[in-house]
Amino acid sequence: MNLDKIDLAILRLMQENSRISNVDMAKELEMAPSAVLERVKKLEQRKVITQYTTKIDPTAIDMGLLAFISMKTSNTVGCTTTADELSKIKEVQEVHIIAGDDCYLVKVRTRDSASLMALMRDEFSKISNILSVRTTIVLETAKEDQKLIIPETNT
Repeated sequence: MNLDKIDLAILRLMQENSRISNVDMAKELEMAPSAVLERVKKLEQRKVITQYTTKIDPTAIDMGLLAFISMKTSNTVGCTTTADELSKIKEVQEVHIIAGDDCYLVKVRTRDSASLMALMRDEFSKISNILSVRTTIVLETAKEDQKLIIPETNT
């Protein structure tokens, strides 16, 4: 995708604060607010900007248990049936198809270990081609960030 320096600067500003106003971005970029707005709309249309979200402290809503689950399945390479089924489960935050001994790495967030067990018993057990699971419970998070490194220029 061909992004110029201004597009990349807009992305950096918006990634840092998605609530930044067009006026503030325009001042920062020394551009007219209408020109910035047009750029943002084009970035949205081209699916460079895919979503605006709010980051919520999981403990504030009693969802303090974070776990990563490695899964081995009977899927053939390229089959996404299990990924599709896992993606439908509300506690599942991320599903990654991975290389190595396992097929999937799944990030889940639940209230506590009992709700994690219920998730595994009530949801994961319904997915017939899961052969094995290995669960890692996170004790403490040192860093969790979704920000991308946006280059100064697109080369």
